[in-house]
Amino acid sequence: MTPARPEDTDVQAAFAATLVDEWARGGVRHAVVCPGSRSTPLAVALAGHPGIAVHVRLDERSAGFTALGIGKATGLPALVVTTSGTAAVELHPAVVEADLSCVPLIACTADRPPELWDVGAPQTIDQTHLYGRSARWFAEPGVPDHATRWSWRSLAARAVCESLTGPAGPGPVHLNLPFREPLLGDVAGGGGVEPGRADGRPWHEVVSAPARPPEEWLDRAAASGLLAPGSRGLIVAGAGCGDRHAVSALAGALGWPVLADPQSGLRTPDPAVVATADGLLRSTRFAGDHRPEVVLCLGERWASAVVNRFLSASVRSGAPLIVVDPWGRWPDPDRLASSVLRADPTEFCLSARRRVPGAGTSGEGGSGSEWVESWRRAERRARAAIAGLAVGPTPGRTPDGPLDEPSLAARLFGLLPPEATLVVSSSMPIRDLESYGLPRDRPPRVVANRGANGIDGVVSTAVGVALSGGGPTVALVGDLAFLHDVSSLVSSPEDLVLDLTVVVADNAGGGIFSFLAPAEALDGRSFDLLFGTPQASDPAAVAAGFGWPVVDIGPDSPADAFDDALGRSTASGGRSVIRVRLPARPDNVALHGRVNDEIVRAVDDDGS
Repeated sequence: MTPARPEDTDVQAAFAATLVDEWARGGVRHAVVCPGSRSTPLAVALAGHPGIAVHVRLDERSAGFTALGIGKATGLPALVVTTSGTAAVELHPAVVEADLSCVPLIACTADRPPELWDVGAPQTIDQTHLYGRSARWFAEPGVPDHATRWSWRSLAARAVCESLTGPAGPGPVHLNLPFREPLLGDVAGGGGVEPGRADGRPWHEVVSAPARPPEEWLDRAAASGLLAPGSRGLIVAGAGCGDRHAVSALAGALGWPVLADPQSGLRTPDPAVVATADGLLRSTRFAGDHRPEVVLCLGERWASAVVNRFLSASVRSGAPLIVVDPWGRWPDPDRLASSVLRADPTEFCLSARRRVPGAGTSGEGGSGSEWVESWRRAERRARAAIAGLAVGPTPGRTPDGPLDEPSLAARLFGLLPPEATLVVSSSMPIRDLESYGLPRDRPPRVVANRGANGIDGVVSTAVGVALSGGGPTVALVGDLAFLHDVSSLVSSPEDLVLDLTVVVADNAGGGIFSFLAPAEALDGRSFDLLFGTPQASDPAAVAAGFGWPVVDIGPDSPADAFDDALGRSTASGGRSVIRVRLPARPDNVALHGRVNDEIVRAVDDDGS
């Protein structure tokens, strides 16, 4: 192999330094870097720039989710940098999640130069379009040389623009960057950093406005009575539903309940908010009496199968389904939507409210209808049933009984300070939070990786959220999700000041499978082997082995022991793990059944 000439190596250094400078101009503030040789030019340039914080992670899979967490928390892309080969492949799960959940991210994979492709060179794989359709934009500019200097800043600026303002919405960008050895060069010898715009602005700026709702459609909907106060409509609100005040104002004007999941930001004492929909709709009587005439979906779907089955049955019975999505996606897995509106949800709510007859300026035109009042009565009874559990979630109570999975999720949501961010794992934690997290003034922000619904990378995502600052971060994960992402616990010096608490709900295996058909169809040994998958590793010992302070809440510990541990952790800052040992998985199924039966009894006693 003929090595690069020294001057070419210097050009590579100037190229990398130019990219980094342009990224900083474009608002990039964080880079997650994985150790590797081929990415040396980019890693050195990042470490030398004062405007970008560099976070080093040993495991590329964890690094990708860390960058994802930063993007979730800040709304700006973080860089994630890897060497070539399988290191680049390890980013794929995070890139998929960033795509499906519309999170900006810039994946920079170093590569061997083209002359080393397809000839058996070590650590060389096909990295062209490695992430397929998951990337919003892909670029492979080739080995840097003087002839392409004019394009360097454009390349970097466009990566930021495509990650933030592409036609499919925010998402991941992939830059595949080949470098030749030797990899360490002199920036000045390579011609220096290519000049940027004199005023410090980014090289490119994409100016876009929120997608406005179709006025013609809104006029027709108002004229036909589709958006009419007092009608039997439902608003279903999830992550990305828009400004909560705009959603609440439309709900108040129409007199429609809002089924608000925890990620919506709407789990507040607003009279239209329904937080207990999973429990309410388990009542056959209530569900049968409360079929909506219109369903309006804003943001992501609930995780609850009960809620989603109810909505699907209502639409199949004739209720129009209106789906509002700002990015032109098709969020309609049941294929039942009558109208898919490509519009910003906030703008839609504001425009729709202006067309509601009698709404006036207060937004309360239909808020007193019997339809919404019947939901409120049932909601009050369901909330009381949840709050009255033997180990209830009401903040301030100190019951003597041990924690269980429903009360752990509910207490966590109720006790966190409003400036906190709660990162919730898929599987049981997000479902328990949906079902039992009660409304409160100023709830914490809730984020979850629900694009692909995986349990991988949850702790790493929480690390990224914590690195972005802005208040304490708490992650709620099951024991399997915790062990799946154990490389996230590998510590660098900056981790010692992470404001992150990881709460491990330890039920010795995959709890959600105990609710599914295999639990009944298989004998206990086969079920545990294939689905329950209890692990020999002790999560508390694993965390302690990586140097994380651990609080172990035993199965017989009173619930207030958890409250105290959580309060100390979020107040003092730093990193810690709280392992909560919970009832066995079969007992947990029975417990959920009893809780849900109690909610149904309370709702059915209402008479609404």
